[in-house]
Amino acid sequence: MVSNQRRVVRLLVTTIQAGLGALYWYVAVTSKLNSFYKSLSRTMSPMRQICDLWTFDNWKRHEQTYLCLMPKAMCNCKFAKMPTQANKSGKMADPKPDTPLIPPSSSSPSSSRNLPDFKNSVKLKYVKLGYHILITHGMYLFLSPLVVVIAAQISTFSLKDLYDLWEHLQYNLISVIICSTLLVFLSTVYFVTRPRPVYLVNFSCYKPEESRKCTKKIFMEQSQMTGTFTEDNLQFQRRILERSGLGDSTYLPEAVLNIPPNPSMKEARKEAEAVMFGAIDELFAKTAVKPKDIGILIVNCSLFNPTPSLSAMVINHYQLRGNIVSYNLGGMGCSAGLISIDLAKNLLQVHPNSYALVISMENITLNWYFGNDRSKLVSNCLFRMGGAAILLSNKSTDKRRSKYRLVHTVRTHKGADDKCFSCVTQEEDDNGKIGVTLSKDLMAVAGDALKTNITTLGPLVLPMSEQLLFFATLVGRKLFKMKIKPYIPDFRLAFEHFCIHAGGRAVLDELEKNLHLSDWHMEPSRMTLHRFGNTSSSSLWYELAYTEAKGRIKKGDRTWQIAFGSGFKCNSAVWKALRSINPAKEKNPWMDEIDRFPVDVPRVSTF
Repeated sequence: MVSNQRRVVRLLVTTIQAGLGALYWYVAVTSKLNSFYKSLSRTMSPMRQICDLWTFDNWKRHEQTYLCLMPKAMCNCKFAKMPTQANKSGKMADPKPDTPLIPPSSSSPSSSRNLPDFKNSVKLKYVKLGYHILITHGMYLFLSPLVVVIAAQISTFSLKDLYDLWEHLQYNLISVIICSTLLVFLSTVYFVTRPRPVYLVNFSCYKPEESRKCTKKIFMEQSQMTGTFTEDNLQFQRRILERSGLGDSTYLPEAVLNIPPNPSMKEARKEAEAVMFGAIDELFAKTAVKPKDIGILIVNCSLFNPTPSLSAMVINHYQLRGNIVSYNLGGMGCSAGLISIDLAKNLLQVHPNSYALVISMENITLNWYFGNDRSKLVSNCLFRMGGAAILLSNKSTDKRRSKYRLVHTVRTHKGADDKCFSCVTQEEDDNGKIGVTLSKDLMAVAGDALKTNITTLGPLVLPMSEQLLFFATLVGRKLFKMKIKPYIPDFRLAFEHFCIHAGGRAVLDELEKNLHLSDWHMEPSRMTLHRFGNTSSSSLWYELAYTEAKGRIKKGDRTWQIAFGSGFKCNSAVWKALRSINPAKEKNPWMDEIDRFPVDVPRVSTF
């Protein structure tokens, strides 16, 4: 009995020693890598001076001197050619001839081969990439030696030792029962209380008829023929259109395109039915789900809220079941689509084995502005007709056929601040004409909301390496008062695809700049704005459909949807692809013309 206890104690001590050893090794390697990264950065400046001063022949002559200035890791770098800076005599020109680093030899012949530019030959981004890989897989590096040591220790046990250990457990049966019961209890609590996974089975985007197309030229002609806009405001709308990023294939409802326009409740209902039912019909055809299977219905439309509600219109048209849980969200702006997704996610946690149908749209008919307040005319130039229907499920049997799994939703509301609250407002002008006012503070407010949102989202999605770099920079700035720039996390390490609300060109430009995104990352948003315009809360789904049509979605890819809306709100949703999307099997509004995209969108598109 005593020998068995000693063996157990010895095993525990060995395990602890191995763990401490692995932790020490991990910290040592990390610190060495960080110190090498810093020394490499300090070396760049003298290296560039050397490159400018000496030819390849001088490098060979003073090789030992140069090597003393470089870390050992740089001595084996590949050399890249560098343009020769030679004077008429054939020798390299010395920018500081009075104080050279190394006395040049007057007899040395010139050569066309120069010392490489170490800034280009040694890619610092690869050092940072190695740092990210080390931190990301640090837990595995820490546990691997631990597992090896434990396995080696257990391998020394003989059959007699195992038998003695079994007898030891029999003599302590009460302890074994208590531990086993506790383990079963904790496992049960975990499986019962863990969040239900929410799957995106499929989605569809509405594509209006060709007769609803509105080119920029038609838009201006329609605006002029209404007779309500002054000449100055017509030119103002023209300038907005030229710089908006919209193309000539966006859509407007029939009531707006008519001469004269006839906005009415009847026409608004007609537009709403066309958008909602068109998207839902396509979604049901894709998923083979019956209307009676829908247990949760959420419809969001910011500016059109009739009675009966839009959700009631859907229930009536498709004869949905009587105990359906339905919601109609209004007045929540362009970010309401992700609010609907978040609401559906929460409802699916308490309604097992259910389908949730989410419909995101906007209604243009009753919200076209016919006045001369310029702050309200901008929305006329940007907003267009569109909508999307999304089917969510918490059924485990739907995982195989679903496209995505919802990973995170983060909602940010800045309504407590008066400036944020009033930056997007529906109100009357001096003549009693109703329109949506866009404040000049919109960009600043959106930036502040975005900052708050990504601060909350960052710890949930960013790799540990980015979080450590951000934390180290924050400590240096706040605690030690170091004059260093704030570290902006690289969200490209957290996501493969970005769906940013196509609210306007200025918003997309700012986000591309601040998040350090490439043209490839911004392509879905810019092409959606160009092809369909600002379709409000549904724009995110046109962007995701574009990404699918391009064949970019692979299994395991993460997609970040982010939207802004009145209030002021900034909301995010993170999706993980459960399978690779084959565009040949997809049906979405891009498929019949995807080969034409991307197109070049000029900064100013005159017409």
